[in-house]
Order: sequence, then C-alpha cells, then structure tokens
Amino acid sequence: MTWKTEWKALAVGVVGFLSIFFLPIETGRVQGAILEAFHLAKWYAQEHVLLCLIPAFFIAGAIGVFLSQAAVMKYLGAKANKVLAYGVASVSGTLLAVCSCTVLPLFAGIYRMGAGLGPATAFLYSGPAINVLAIVLTARVLGLELGIARAVGAILFSIVIGLVMHVLFLKEERAKAAAQMVLPEAEVTRPLWQNAVFFASMVGILVFATWGEPAEATGVWAVLWQVKWLATAAFGLALGTSLVLWFGFAVKKVAIVAAVVALAATLAPDMPLIPFSAGVVAFSYFTSRDKGEIGTWFGTSWDFAKQILPLLFIGVLVAGALLGRPGHEGLIPSEWVSGLVGGNSFAANLFASVVGAFMYFATLTEVPILQGLIGAGMGKGPALALLLAGPALSLPNMLVIRTILGTKKTVVFVSLVVVMATASGMLFGAFFD
Repeated sequence: MTWKTEWKALAVGVVGFLSIFFLPIETGRVQGAILEAFHLAKWYAQEHVLLCLIPAFFIAGAIGVFLSQAAVMKYLGAKANKVLAYGVASVSGTLLAVCSCTVLPLFAGIYRMGAGLGPATAFLYSGPAINVLAIVLTARVLGLELGIARAVGAILFSIVIGLVMHVLFLKEERAKAAAQMVLPEAEVTRPLWQNAVFFASMVGILVFATWGEPAEATGVWAVLWQVKWLATAAFGLALGTSLVLWFGFAVKKVAIVAAVVALAATLAPDMPLIPFSAGVVAFSYFTSRDKGEIGTWFGTSWDFAKQILPLLFIGVLVAGALLGRPGHEGLIPSEWVSGLVGGNSFAANLFASVVGAFMYFATLTEVPILQGLIGAGMGKGPALALLLAGPALSLPNMLVIRTILGTKKTVVFVSLVVVMATASGMLFGAFFD
C-alpha cells in the first residue's frame, strides 16, 4: 500500500466521516429533508416503478433480443440516413408518455444495439420532452405561447443536441460506423410486421398504464383516462397473443397470467395497481423459466433493472433531500428558488435551467409546479428554460446515463441541455415577458 494509490480513498472516508460527525440532525430543516428524501422515494416506488419502469425494462430487453442489430443500425446507426434517423428520434416522445427515468432503459437498449450517438441522444432528450399531453396541458394552463415554444423548442433541441454530440465525438462515431460495416447480416427470424405488433402492444401498455388524469372531466383526454385500464388490458391481450402465435409461448401460460389478473381485479376492483402487479409477477415467473429466447428476453430485461434501479433510487433520495417534493421543503428553501427566477436575466434563466436539470419531474407535474412559481413572480423566460431542461433531465437520470455513455459524454449532454435551455429562455423572455 502506498499513499499515492490510497489517498483518494482516505480523503473520501474522512469527508464522509466528518459529514456524519457534524451532521446537524437536530435542526428541523435537516430532519424534514431526510423525511422528504424517503417520501419522494416512496412516491416514486408507488407511482413509477411498476407502471413505468417495468414495462420499459421489458421493452428494452426485447430490443436487445428480438430486434436484429442490422435493423437498429439501418434506421438509427452511425451510417443511417441522417434525416430519417433524427426525424424518428426527435418525435419519439409523441408516442411515449415517459419521464426522464423511464426513457433510460429504452435509450440503453437502442444504444447498445448499435444506434449512433447522435440519434440515440436525440431520442434520450425527446422521449420525455415531447409529451403531447404535457404540451397541451402547458398551453391550456400556462398560456398558448409557452405551449408552442415548448413543443418547437423540444423538437429542435433533440435534433441540435444529437447533431452536436455526433460532431464532438465524430472520431468515435466513425470508428463505430466502420466496425458496423463488417458485421454479418443478421438472420431474420420473423417478419417486420410481427415485431411491430409485438412492440406496439408493449408500448401501448406503457402509455395507457401511465396515462395521467386530465385537469378537465370532458374531452378526448378525459375519455382516454376513463378507459385507460381497459386499453391496457387490450394491449396485454395483444402481447399475449403475439407471444403465442409468433414466439412459441405456451397458451396455458398466457391463460394463467390472464386468470391471475382477472382474479386480482375482481378482489380489488378499485385498486388497479394490484391486478397490474399480479400480472407482472405471473408474467415474469413464466418468462424467467423459459429455456429459449423468451427466457433470454427476461434475463436481458433483468440485467437492465439491476443496472438502472439502484442508481435511480439513490438519485431520487438525493433529489428529495435537496429540493423536496412539490409543495414541501428540502434542504434548499423554496423561497430561494422562487426568488432567483424572477425577471429574464441571464442568471435567472441559467438558474432555472440548472435547477430543472437536477430536479426530478414526473410526467405532467412540471406544469402545476411552474404555475405556482409563475404566480410567485417567475419570468416567462426562466419558465420556458425549466420546461426545456426539467422533464428531460434529473439527478437520477444523470447517474444512469453516466454508466451508459461515460462521464465525458454525460457532462457534454447535460451541458448542452442547460446551455440551450438558458439561451431559449432568454430569447423567449425578451419577446413575451
């Protein structure tokens, strides 16, 4: 052992020990921050893990097992048609009502299957940023100009960020493209349309299971909210049917899963999370015991879960302790935040972008939060900056991205989002504030 190799570990240990030794646990704010960390983690577990992340893990696993690498590279690879690749990636969020954490397994799946860095990061940003319902809600609650600016800004952001990431890491992308050119053509085991039905059924489950209650009780969004669980069940039936017809999954296994869901729904008719959870458990049991590609699918999905979930919960705990839940206090007083985002200065826009980037926003929650901040004096420029940076990033999201892209690419990606959100906020505020 030498000091040259061990001093970093010693420094971390000393800092950790002193932090605990002098922790002002007796103060009300610290106690409240600790509670907020666990409140946010509990809420995250209840609202997002089962309904959002588990379907996303299965989709990501399916990308790695059932989609050929050649198919991914054809549309999103380093040598793919750029207009097609960035066009597909930039509007993906219109189909996926996901948050900054739920998009991570999907991003990891396509990136590891050979998608180029540019299209992959465009998808990573656009997935949670371009949510049709969130944009409509923004326009209705915060004003038409903010809704339009958010929609246009999010699409442009995803394309620009992807292109800049591609250019900055062009040497690596060229090496990846060269390596992909010598890969053998993958054997096609089933037609494209069968895979499309299979993936569409899983995306349908993800979208409708997480469909949020609209602010108004009438209109198309309200109708979809009322039938969300019927739609989820229909997509689940489509998933089971496709597995039986094209993937060799036993009919009796699908029937047992359906029976478990129906029984749970009968016993707990007012608690849809119970039959959904029962179905997930039964489906996971049968897929995990399969000896063929279905079992490989479950194993790949489980690998994503093991990699991503621990980091997400660590990030949620830290975010909850620092900023608290909406309407609750963390270590950082909310009046500091509201006091620093007034007007349209560079500092206000930058602060809104940075806070938005690190704070965790569940899908649609950013709108009522911003409504309260605007009422407290927040400028329209910082409001747009937070809308463009917040839903697409969060501290838990950054921790996971780092394990996929590495520290350097993650820092560049986050910096691009913050810088562009800040500039967009200042420009928007100059015209509309």
